[in-house]
Order: sequence, then C-alpha cells, then structure tokens
Amino acid sequence: MKYLLVFIVGALALLGPLQAASYRIETVASGLEHPWSLAFLPGGRLLVTERAGRLRLIEPGPNGRLQLRAEPVDGVPPVLARGQAGLFDVVVDPAFAVNGRVLLSFAHGRPEANHLRVVRARFDGRRLLDVQAVFTSMPAKADAQHFGGRMAWLADGSLLLGMGDGNLERTDAQRLHTHLGKVLRIQPDGGVPADNPFVGRADARPEIYSIGHRNPQGLVVVDGVPYAHEHGARGGDELNRLRPGANFGWPVTTGGIDYTYARITPFKSLPGIEPPLVEWTPSIAPAGLAWYDGELFAAWRGSLLVAALKERSVRRVPLTGGTPGPQDILFQELGERIRDVRAGPDGAIYLLTDSPDGRVLRVVPAPP
Repeated sequence: MKYLLVFIVGALALLGPLQAASYRIETVASGLEHPWSLAFLPGGRLLVTERAGRLRLIEPGPNGRLQLRAEPVDGVPPVLARGQAGLFDVVVDPAFAVNGRVLLSFAHGRPEANHLRVVRARFDGRRLLDVQAVFTSMPAKADAQHFGGRMAWLADGSLLLGMGDGNLERTDAQRLHTHLGKVLRIQPDGGVPADNPFVGRADARPEIYSIGHRNPQGLVVVDGVPYAHEHGARGGDELNRLRPGANFGWPVTTGGIDYTYARITPFKSLPGIEPPLVEWTPSIAPAGLAWYDGELFAAWRGSLLVAALKERSVRRVPLTGGTPGPQDILFQELGERIRDVRAGPDGAIYLLTDSPDGRVLRVVPAPP
C-alpha cells in the first residue's frame, strides 16, 4: 500500500507505538500467552482468550486508558491445551445487556479422545457463572490439530461454528456422520435449527451447515451473508461465501499440495463443488476474519480483513456486491504472526499477535 512506511529491522525493537504514514499502532496489552480471540463488551471493556486456557479482561483504568486486569476471569471450564488445542473463540451474546452471556469454544477431553466444545455462561465482570455445555463435537478424535473453533452470529440469532477435519482422516470432511471438516449451525442453547440443510437425515449430523472444510479459522457475517476462510495445506488457503448445504471441496478439490509435496487430489474444481472466492497459494495461513465498515479509515470501508500467521500480515479484501477486489497487505512492518483481527466499536482495528508473549494492538489514524 503506497501510504505505508517500510520499517527497518532495528526500528522494530524500539519502545512506544509503531507509526506509519496513514496509521499508528498502539499496544493495548502485552504478556499474553498465544492470545486467540477478542470480543468487545459494553463500557469499553474487551475479553481476550489465551490458548493455554485463560480468559482475560481488558478494561479502562483510572486514567481512562485500557489496561489488562492481572487476574484471569474465574470459572473457565477445564481446557485441553496441547499442540493446536486450547481455548479458542469468545463471542458476546447479542442480548448481553439483558442476559450477560458469553460463549466460549475450546478443546475438550483427553489427547487420545478430544472434542471441540462450546459453552455459554453469564459474565458478572469477574467470573463466569452458570456455565453450560451447549455443543460437543462427535465423534471424539485422537489428534490435537485442526479444531477450527471460530464462531459468528447469524441475523436470526443462531450461531455458526467452524470445525476442522482433525488432520487424521481427511475424507471425514465429506462424510455426514461426523462433525469433522464442517461449518455447523446451532441455537445459543445448543438446539438444532429446524431449517438446517441435513435435518431429518438418519445418516447426517443435524448441526451441519456446510461440508468440505479443512480448518476454518475465520467467520464473519456481512449484511446477513456468512463468509469463512480456511487453512489449506501447502497452498490452497480459501476465502468462501457460505450457503447452507454447500460442499466446499476438501479434500476432493484443492489448490494446494501436501506438506510432503505429494499431490492431494488432481482436481482444483469439480461440478457440485463451490469454488473459493479467493485462493492463496503460496499459503498465507489465514487465522482471523473481520468486516471493516468503520469511520476512522474511510479508504478501507467495505472490506474483509484477514489475519495471516505465515505472511505475518493482515490482508484487506474489498468487497463490491460480494465480489472481491484487489488486495492490500497491511501491518507487515510488525514482523509478527497475526492470530486475530477485529473491528472495534470505536472504528479502530484490533490485532492479536500469536506468540508466548502476545499482544493486543490497536490501529488508529496517525496524527496529522
């Protein structure tokens, strides 16, 4: 992007906010162990998950500046934290002002028999109360990889949940008897929406919304339309527009090859398979997804923002009538793996850096 300033390596070690020609990057919180997700609460507060199993609160301090509360939020259920497994997403109930509820997704169980689980609970400002499991993926799997874990609300109050293929039996992504390799749709209490596409089929899990996904770690709903991205293997990362009952191909079609350089499939497309809106080869490792329509960055309005671990960036993908336009590569001057990206209610852009000493960053316009 022509307005961005390229930073030399030595400058990255300087203390204080990083600054470029069109924006400034401020550190909101540091010292987080692989932060994974971020959610906004009333009153300027933020909830952040750490993959190790902690939920943290960032809140305005006495001087009005955001600060990380030292003690983690109490009441988080036991989390399987191993490899890619851990505490994943946090989302706030649309009726939070009335019911105080939040939902968490995380790896649950034992290393040799684990699941993706979703719980809902009341947050009283310090602890989680009335914790209730509302979904547990089936069947159990025996590998601590490819959990998915992202969640997003649809306009009707139902919840979408990305579920990875488990990285053991890839073809489970095409099989309806298992939740693996799917995007799922449930009610906030765990009920199954009556209009889910496979409801009533004896051979199918009723929570399934779409199939053929490898490891979806980005979900966002734009004007009622859900979008998701997912990790490919060596290439073949995808951005997709979801629709109920659709098949997104994995592992029957993909633009990538295996990590061993072996060919996964000879097909990049097939009849009946939804093609991706965008494919990234080489892989950028997409890990978080947001919709930006805020006031602070007028030139970026109407764009999807894609956090990228491998590319150490955020991809800006403008959408016009649902059609993606030319992409920008943002924030590479940080030199850090970006796990999540969020558009704040203040119009700022928030980033999570993926490291044992991870940070919450806030992107605002640079001073004139």
